[in-house]
Amino acid sequence: MGLQQDTVTWFVGILFLSTLFLCSADVHHYEFFVRESNFTKLCNTTTLLVVNDSYPGPEIRVRRGDTVFVNVHNQGNYGFTIHWHGVKQPRNPWFDGPEFITQCPIQPGTNFTYEVILSDEIGTLWWHAHSDWTRGSVQGAFIILPAENETYPFPTPDADQTIILQSWYNGDYKQIIDQALATGIPPRQPDAYAINGNLGDTYGCTNDTIFRMQVDYEKMYLLRIINAAMNEQQFFSITNHTLTVVAQDASYVRRFTSDYILISPGQTMDVLVSANQNVGQYYMATRPFSDASAMPPDNITTGIFQYTNSEGGLNASLITLPARDDTNATNSFISRIRNTNVTQNPPLNVPTGIDRRVFITIATNTVPCNTSQCLLPNRFVASLNNVSFVFPRIDILKAYYNSSTGGVFTEDFPLNPPVFYDFTGNLTGFNTRAELGTRAVVLNYGEAVEIVLQATQLGGGGSHPIHLHGFSFYRVGSGSGNFNNETDPRTYNLVDPPLINTIHVPGKGWAALRFFANNPGIVAGEWTLFSL
Repeated sequence: MGLQQDTVTWFVGILFLSTLFLCSADVHHYEFFVRESNFTKLCNTTTLLVVNDSYPGPEIRVRRGDTVFVNVHNQGNYGFTIHWHGVKQPRNPWFDGPEFITQCPIQPGTNFTYEVILSDEIGTLWWHAHSDWTRGSVQGAFIILPAENETYPFPTPDADQTIILQSWYNGDYKQIIDQALATGIPPRQPDAYAINGNLGDTYGCTNDTIFRMQVDYEKMYLLRIINAAMNEQQFFSITNHTLTVVAQDASYVRRFTSDYILISPGQTMDVLVSANQNVGQYYMATRPFSDASAMPPDNITTGIFQYTNSEGGLNASLITLPARDDTNATNSFISRIRNTNVTQNPPLNVPTGIDRRVFITIATNTVPCNTSQCLLPNRFVASLNNVSFVFPRIDILKAYYNSSTGGVFTEDFPLNPPVFYDFTGNLTGFNTRAELGTRAVVLNYGEAVEIVLQATQLGGGGSHPIHLHGFSFYRVGSGSGNFNNETDPRTYNLVDPPLINTIHVPGKGWAALRFFANNPGIVAGEWTLFSL
């Protein structure tokens, strides 16, 4: 059966394409040394696997259309891979990074050089490990500046600042997930949240550090916000300052202002903020959002937006963030994100005549727990259309390339759930058993694809972030309740839907996306019971 983990790879396509590359591009080289380092937070010292002894890891900063070579040296104790989240990698799937999908793990004591080919991505993306929970500490920003002689479709900022939102655990991330998989129960909740590796001043440990962003009065700043948390969607705001959203997932959006943003795990967002208030110090803050039955800790993590030559002025009572369970704030913010008709974006090309429709239910199911450490007869697994992914013995891309797919994967991932039921209703007593398998959908080149993602109340319910490798797609619709294939498509936005790579599927609701199958390779789209 090969290595097995409770991870769902829900969409694996075999695609064939000729892709145009941008010209006049540069080549960059980075060295990643991945090893264990100690970090002290919450008055506790924890050993983490990190890149170049930093948490978060080093930032990659290049221009649109460039090529990046990253030599990854595994100086740790177990294998892993690196994924370049949101980079399409045209005709280059070998270096996308998901473990056992496009490559086998980089073993301890070895190195592997990734070739990362940029095409039309612009703005903020990120990179992270794509093995178990290792991405919780092996992560960093991937900044894509405009190409030479290319301008922003908004006033040029005076400076930019990367803001990475993170989950913090007092413990090794891999050990936490390994224990959960062995015992069959979900892993524990995070002990705190972090901003650029800093926990702020709300957790009671005087040794904890707080992130400070130095700004000058009347200057404009571009915040490059990344949600690298394990599970938690996050609200973010800066006290007394208005945020102007200009991009999501490395694609420009129609500008709009808000007092806060909502960002799902895996998503990135570019936000303008003007330092136009009285000179002083202002809290930036983040807190989780959840509509699941098992809520994450309602912790607020702080940073400081600090004007030059300012002192004092901090007042925690002025922090304004939506409540942890404020679904209205979440839905209102997401509904305002629209595509924008600017030359810096790819031409709008929303599929209309659909060749392939896939309807996928997202659930937490159970399978028999057969390890000696089991605490219950059944263990929890993530599933899509009642299938929970099993890692093969070799990577799927290699098996397909060598025409040796027998025993590695099958081409029968269900295009619909095996049973239709009241997905968002009371499912007490409903059969929760899932099937295990390595099952793929095979697409023809150029097909127009629509995928409807339906959240269910099996398990804990709640919202889910879903990420598609190798593509950006159009979020054409979302709604509450069970998807109705007769009436709900009438509500689709086919005029200016945002072009993204990670979609928020609302709890007790659904989301629809469309794209053209025009990037060859093995394409993974996934969520897990515990993380992206």
